[in-house]
Order: sequence, then structure tokens, then C-alpha cells
Amino acid sequence: MANRNIRKTAFQLGLIAIALLVIAFVLRNIAIGWAPARDQYPVQGISVDESHGEIIWHVAGATGVDFAYIRATDGAEKRDMRFATNISAARDAGIRFGALHNYTLCRLASDQATMFVTTVPRAENMLPSAVRLAFDNGCNDRPGRALVLSELNTFLNQIEAHSGKPAIIAVSRDFEELYNISSGIDRTFWLEANFFPPDYATKPWVMWRASDIRRISGVDGPVNWNVVRP
Repeated sequence: MANRNIRKTAFQLGLIAIALLVIAFVLRNIAIGWAPARDQYPVQGISVDESHGEIIWHVAGATGVDFAYIRATDGAEKRDMRFATNISAARDAGIRFGALHNYTLCRLASDQATMFVTTVPRAENMLPSAVRLAFDNGCNDRPGRALVLSELNTFLNQIEAHSGKPAIIAVSRDFEELYNISSGIDRTFWLEANFFPPDYATKPWVMWRASDIRRISGVDGPVNWNVVRP
């Protein structure tokens, strides 16, 4: 009798484990396919870089990609190897595109701006340039807020003189909490939060990175999925 009860308990635990795995699989598929409703946010797009490999842009466009922000540069040393290819292919697919720079606190703003403007072409049909502010493992510097704002203004002035358009600032929650960029810089803001609209800046967001795990046809791996406030 005892052995029978043990076997029965083990069988029940096995069924529970299987059920939990099935639920986890279903929830994962829902999460990686989720995007905000189109009736709330009609304009939606992606941000990508060389880590996504060769993107089949016309396929991505058919899945609902209205625009793309494509990484151009990172700090003052790195150009994205696929930037030129990606902007050309996005243009050919009829997808609006803009260039994105990953800003670092460990290099002078002027050096980063030089890297950006010598990488990104000046084109009337491009979206406003974007600069992403986030902490990274390769830079431990944490200068004071006044210096950060001064350097960031230098960077923005130089890239905006090149593009002829005001830039958009994509800022992570922890960077904003430390430096309160949204109170110190008068620009359009792009905030980040999976699934739920963010509220960590002092200005309303104009763009929202709604998911960093979405998967779509035409792109290898998860993409950042972004929406524009109507």
C-alpha cells in the first residue's frame, strides 16, 4: 500500500510538472509575440543592430514594421558593421529609418559626435537621430549631473547640425533616475518598459520600447519593439 501511494504521488507530481511546463511554454509564446494594440498605437517599429545579422527587410515590413532605428555607432570607437547595409535595405523595403548612437560616459562628447557624423549620411528622408543613454559594463565612470548635461548638449548640438533635425533621447530607467535627463534637456524622449507604459521621466514619452523580447519574421533573435504615442 505504501509503495502504491508513493507511485501515485510521483505520478501526480509528474502531471503537475508537465502542466507547468506547458503553461510556461504558452506564456513564453504569448510574450514573444506580444505588441501593443494597433488601435491605440498605429505606428510601430523596431530598433536593431549588427547582432541581428542579415535582416530580410521586406519580410519584416510585412509583419507590421513601420519604421526602424538602426544602430550606427557606439561610443567613440565602434561603427556598427551592418549599418550601411541595413539603412539601404530598409529604404528599399519602404521602411522609414533613423540612426541610433549608444552614448558612453567614458568618452568625450565631441569624439562621439565625430564618430556619429562621419558614419551617418545626411539625408532628408531619415528620421531624427536617436541617442541612447544607459549604463554599460564597459564604463564605470559616474560624473556629476552638470557635466553629463553639458557634454550631452555638446553631442546633441553637433549631431543636430549634421542632420538638421532635433534628436530623440532614449534613456533607461536607472540612467534617468541618477541624472534626471528629462528635466535638464529639452528634447523628445523615448522610454523603456516591457509590456506596461513607462512613467519614470518628468516629460511624457513620445516613443516607448514596449518589448525587448519580441520575435518577428525576417529578423533573427528578439528585437526591441517600439511604438509612437499618437
